[in-house]
Amino acid sequence: MTRGNQREKDRERAQARGGNKVNKGKDDGLTPEQRRERDAKALQEKAAKKAAQAAGGESSGGGKGKNKK
Repeated sequence: MTRGNQREKDRERAQARGGNKVNKGKDDGLTPEQRRERDAKALQEKAAKKAAQAAGGESSGGGKGKNKK
């Protein structure tokens, strides 16, 4: 076949483009407990920021979320 090594060459090209992005989320060096704590803290900060925006300037929302169905 004339296209016998196409798969192999394509794998080489794909790896050269960005093969280091595989399992990016797990390479942060944290244990699952540390990751949970970090994520919980980020969610609490996000919720506090959203609550502050809702309390401070309800008209600055741009009309988003008012007509939920």
